[in-house]
Amino acid sequence: MQLAVDGTVVVSVLLSLALATRLPPVAAARWLPGPRAEPSAGLPHGARARQRRRSRPAPGAGRSRRVPGPLGLLGLLVGAVLVNQIAVVVYIRQVHGGDPGFVARYLPPGWFELPAADWPPTRLAAHWPWPEALAGSVLRVQAALELPLVLLAFAVVLRWLDDRLYRQVPASPLLVVAALAYTAVFCAVEWDLRNPWTTDDLLIRCASALVTPPLLAAAARRRAPGRTPEPDPVPLSAGRLLLFLGSLASFGGLVLLAYDTLLLYNLGRLEARLPLVAGCALVLAGCRAADRRLRTGADAGPAVAFLGHALRRFLLLFFAPALAVRYGVVFGTPALAAGAGLLLGAGAAALALRDTLTAAAGTATPGRLLLRLAAAAVAGTAAGWGAAQVMSGGYYETALLAAAAAFLAVAVGVCVLGDAWDARRSSVRVKV
Repeated sequence: MQLAVDGTVVVSVLLSLALATRLPPVAAARWLPGPRAEPSAGLPHGARARQRRRSRPAPGAGRSRRVPGPLGLLGLLVGAVLVNQIAVVVYIRQVHGGDPGFVARYLPPGWFELPAADWPPTRLAAHWPWPEALAGSVLRVQAALELPLVLLAFAVVLRWLDDRLYRQVPASPLLVVAALAYTAVFCAVEWDLRNPWTTDDLLIRCASALVTPPLLAAAARRRAPGRTPEPDPVPLSAGRLLLFLGSLASFGGLVLLAYDTLLLYNLGRLEARLPLVAGCALVLAGCRAADRRLRTGADAGPAVAFLGHALRRFLLLFFAPALAVRYGVVFGTPALAAGAGLLLGAGAAALALRDTLTAAAGTATPGRLLLRLAAAAVAGTAAGWGAAQVMSGGYYETALLAAAAAFLAVAVGVCVLGDAWDARRSSVRVKV
């Protein structure tokens, strides 16, 4: 399995570097402050009116496009997984006397922690008339839904960062590469944990890899606006970057909680995790509501603008190899996985620097910008290391998520201070 995971890491990283770098930068808006011009600004009054009439969607044109966004689709899938977990509990209670050993013995420790007998859904076990019909709920449903769950979770993050970015990726070959890379890793793990359900699971995962990309691409297309022109990408200000980080941290917490309780068949842990779920959900809702209020009039200096470009570029580059790198730490060669992550980060930084200097149109000094970014990297690394030490001890993804959030939050703060210092110096020189 190690060879399969390592090979997937290498191939997916190379394909990502070849494909993601060809996509145009999503946010080309300048970082210089000032009012954002309307698309029709500067046109005569009659021309503006004609443009508005042409851009107005036809009656009923948007109704056929009303499909759930990635977060809504993800919620539906999580609900389906929860219903399936209840079916698993009913099946094990009725058919196997409440003992999951018939399947748990093939899996690592930490799986199949069933809820107590007095848990309300568990009482269904005493009344369900056809428990044998629920045999397919064990492992097979998860094999079908795991790929769309992971892809939709990544799509949610893409859309929060930039709605155009969310529509670029499904329309590119990156979606197919990601689906194949994720499926290759899932199948390698399935084969390593061979059991009586392995053949069925492998076939189901391959079928999911064929069906999921076109469905997600179609959903993204149907979310696209009709004849109304899209507004220019809004630059990511420091406030929006911090809100995105808060959204990412709380959403990542929810994903880890879903993995721990649902994907590992541990409904017995759900009640104890509900306060954490509620806390993460409240933080996420607050961050998204505040982000919607900051979408207009967002200005950013060159260092902060670089961070926005870097996040966009990194998510594009990391989309396809994400799962292979994650599993490479545990099932592959950790040094290779870490090297792949650093290579993707370096590539994103180089492309972001080019995007920033291009958008600044010669008004930003490359040397000063690099010094400011180096200071932000040093301070962010120290903060990230401290956060990882505090959050170590559970899933390593928890420590990694905390480290990434701390790194970026501190980096944003350093970049804001640097941009403010440069802006003040520039204003002083102008007055003199």
